[in-house]
Amino acid sequence: MRMTRIKAATAATLLVLGLAACGNAGNDNSDSGPDVKVSENAADSFADGSRMKELAQSGKIKIGVKFDQPGIGFKGATDKIPSGFDPEMGKILAASLGIKPDDVEWTETISANREPFLQKGQVDLVIASYSMTPERQKIVGQAGPYYVTGQQLLVKKDSDISKLDDVKGKQVCSVTGSTSLDQIEAKGAKPRGFDTYSECVDQVLNGTVDAMTTDGAILMGYAAENPDKLKVVVDPFSEERYGVGYSKDHPEMCQWIVDTIKKAQDDGDWAKAFEATLGKSGVDTPEPPQMDACPSA
Repeated sequence: MRMTRIKAATAATLLVLGLAACGNAGNDNSDSGPDVKVSENAADSFADGSRMKELAQSGKIKIGVKFDQPGIGFKGATDKIPSGFDPEMGKILAASLGIKPDDVEWTETISANREPFLQKGQVDLVIASYSMTPERQKIVGQAGPYYVTGQQLLVKKDSDISKLDDVKGKQVCSVTGSTSLDQIEAKGAKPRGFDTYSECVDQVLNGTVDAMTTDGAILMGYAAENPDKLKVVVDPFSEERYGVGYSKDHPEMCQWIVDTIKKAQDDGDWAKAFEATLGKSGVDTPEPPQMDACPSA
């Protein structure tokens, strides 16, 4: 069941307060997180010729995640494995193929190169706060949603922006290629695109832009890193449904992704992944969202 906007706004408030109390959500040891049981003889459970069998037999998989989103996908300079809810989903999927986290090739994936990485085969999966949209699904496959959040604003503590109407005529940044820029432009803001969220945060901190916008879960991690300088404002004004990206060359991957994540939802591994990452803020673990059916062949 998806969170309603009211529940999402309440969760957002709790998450800001909780993250500010617990400190930097992105600096967790990258090897931390719940243990995921790796399937034995996994290749035997997949059909011959399927991409899953190929990956299981090779013992390797390339997964694209964000490296600069505390709580969602973060990798520090000394970390071997990225931390966050998205990498935890990646570990669950890899484990069903018999692949350990250390044998995953974690690839930094920014918003602008998610589709090209999948189209060119540079990664097998993209799990990078990847909102599901009809436009993207014309280019790549997306299975999910495995998480639902909503768009908000990150501003300096002394900002006069407190409601959505206040962005009219103001410069608001996000990452190039994200749906957030289109949506904030529709609200009357002047959009500014950057390659990474961290660049965008820096622009807010130095006053070059008036606000940053993206999914609330991402913004809260940055607010927690600078609780005396930044804050998250406005109720969520969109519904962002995070999905797992895969290449249209391998449509069989969709049902495997859906079945694996549904199993994680049912057996508690999804909740453990949330509690080990975003849940460290103290916010209640939400009900997992209902997964969409895969496209018919």
